[in-house]
Amino acid sequence: MTMVEGSMRYDFAALGALLQPRSVAIVGASSDPTRIGGRPIAAMLSAGYRGRILPVNPGREEVQGLPCYASVAELPEVPEAGIVAVAAKHAPGVVEALGERGCRSVTLFSAGFAETGAEGEKAQAELLSIARRHGMRVLGPNTLGVYNVGIGYYGTFSSSLEMAFPLPGNIGIASQSGAYGAHLAAVARSRGLGASVLITTGNEADVTVADAIGWMAGSDAVDVICAYQEGFRDAGRLIAALEAARAAGKPVFMLKSGRSRLGASAAASHTASLTGDDAVAEAVLAEHGVIRVRDTEQMLDFAYAARQRIYPADNSLGVITVSGGAGIVATDEAEIAGLPMPLMPEEAQARLKEILPFGAPANPLDCTAQALNDLSLFEAFTRAALKDGGYRSILCFLTYVAGGATLAPRLLETLRKIRTDYPDRLLSLCIIADPEVTRAYEEAGFLTFTDPSRAVRAIAAMGQVGDRLAARPAARPRLPRVTLPAASPDEHAAKALLADAGIAAAPERIVHSAEEAAAAAQALGFPVVMKIVSPDIVHKSDIGGVRLGLGDAEAVRAAHDGILDAVRTAAPEARIAGVLVARQLTGGVECLMGINRDPVFGPVAVFGLGGIFVEILDDVAIRPCPFDRNAAREMILSIKAAGVLTGARGRAPADLDALASMLSRLSAFAAAAGPRLRAIDLNPVLALPDGACALDAVIEIGPEARA
Repeated sequence: MTMVEGSMRYDFAALGALLQPRSVAIVGASSDPTRIGGRPIAAMLSAGYRGRILPVNPGREEVQGLPCYASVAELPEVPEAGIVAVAAKHAPGVVEALGERGCRSVTLFSAGFAETGAEGEKAQAELLSIARRHGMRVLGPNTLGVYNVGIGYYGTFSSSLEMAFPLPGNIGIASQSGAYGAHLAAVARSRGLGASVLITTGNEADVTVADAIGWMAGSDAVDVICAYQEGFRDAGRLIAALEAARAAGKPVFMLKSGRSRLGASAAASHTASLTGDDAVAEAVLAEHGVIRVRDTEQMLDFAYAARQRIYPADNSLGVITVSGGAGIVATDEAEIAGLPMPLMPEEAQARLKEILPFGAPANPLDCTAQALNDLSLFEAFTRAALKDGGYRSILCFLTYVAGGATLAPRLLETLRKIRTDYPDRLLSLCIIADPEVTRAYEEAGFLTFTDPSRAVRAIAAMGQVGDRLAARPAARPRLPRVTLPAASPDEHAAKALLADAGIAAAPERIVHSAEEAAAAAQALGFPVVMKIVSPDIVHKSDIGGVRLGLGDAEAVRAAHDGILDAVRTAAPEARIAGVLVARQLTGGVECLMGINRDPVFGPVAVFGLGGIFVEILDDVAIRPCPFDRNAAREMILSIKAAGVLTGARGRAPADLDALASMLSRLSAFAAAAGPRLRAIDLNPVLALPDGACALDAVIEIGPEARA
């Protein structure tokens, strides 16, 4: 089953009752539009909500000009949505009453649940149990609520609405944090961006950011999805939502907090969420199409650029500039972002040199300030970049002159013609102009930025979106049958277990005497390596349990006895299964492969080069399991030091097919082994010119799960 098919297991459309209800009951309704129970009513009245508002408050007959009812039971109709704005101790009774009336969804403004500790967690679980018994979806508790501009629905108590209502538009925002989600929406409004949907999920007792993404993936009102996420609980739901967004052609820009240890701790205490390993989250999000952003400014820059829905896969950038300095700034940023800027064809450069001899038409294409005196020069350079250069994206640096009253009308006319002739290209301007002039350029189909570096980053992101939307979920390899032992095995047993899954090790034998060791070494061929075999000793070399480069039988006999003496002294309680004799292989590249079990996403594979490349440079690739050989090869080649494997500086290239096959099989083994498999460490794996094999293996196995 593909992930897109898997998304059918989740009824994301059911959130419609939360986001586009035809009627809503506000329990704890207030006549004061500044109180929590009054804000949503005031906002919906002001925005012209198309549904029916049903205030509930036993102490009032009228609230903000609307009839008010003493209880949920007395409502004249069944509300499709309920908003609960009462103290936490009263919330379960309200949810029960709404459920008995047949309400389909409830938004819990109430705080004082899982975010407060163990007692709050228990109360939240009981509240959710009530809702599920009645088939209701729950947003919150501890949520700031939602809004849907298209129908004037404001199920939120955010005071940001006092400044201005959000603009209509095709951007949707989902946020685990209510205050930060409202902040994103307010910043979007201040930048003139239309964010028509906001969903804040709070404690996520039921509805999660993943559910919100899944709903927006199927909504006609949203083309661009922005998300703020602190922690993940349900990997399957998240992946299904992201694949639904990819299938719908909608980018997801996510600000995932908790990168630092301090940040991760803060996120957990704030929402009682499991943050997990940030590197794992990064790998999972990237695999399923998410563009991760670093801050609010970048998120909204990318969302702004994505509104046009032009996502140039295999992106390339042509820069047309009236300033050589700006061209260099843009080029530097493009290199950092990994955005190609190929040179113009020589024939096209020669032609442009004829019309502007002192120009620089390579890329950046510097048409100099002369092009502002003669717009035909600017048009010629820009059209050449589009036609001859074939760039998928264009950035024109025109600075403040594009906002001048003399030039702007003529420039706008020229740009409109270019946009008409190249409707599929991503066209951007770096300008400074009054808002109405800037708006005219945007209405002509151009993105506008005041800073060339921000423009380049946004253009690069649109190319990433195009590549990721075009990508298919990686094929799942066939999983082997894996039966784990009762406890963590020793090295020899670990290699035997992996060998059954097609993961090769160096030729080796386990021995129990010095004479057996000498005979084994003779049979395997000198030189050999010898190691202690014990399930209780992981770091064998630290206690003298390893000998290298043994070239004859006498050295092997002495090493056998020396290893046992050292181990008995350093680890007298360790169980000893014997001594391992293995052929010592040389001539390859030492790598590491490993498996770690993430508490949310399950087994993830790690690949990198051995030694200082990992310890000092932190140069590893991470991917959730399982994956096929093609994905494994991509993973191997993604590390910075991949050139060491592909034959840098005259080295013999490693057998990447064999290495990728081993990594893929390891991922399949981990996926098949189940939750008792905690970790695997193959370090080193020797990547040879004609194969790959594990020289050491550690497998960590947890206890049987309790019934």
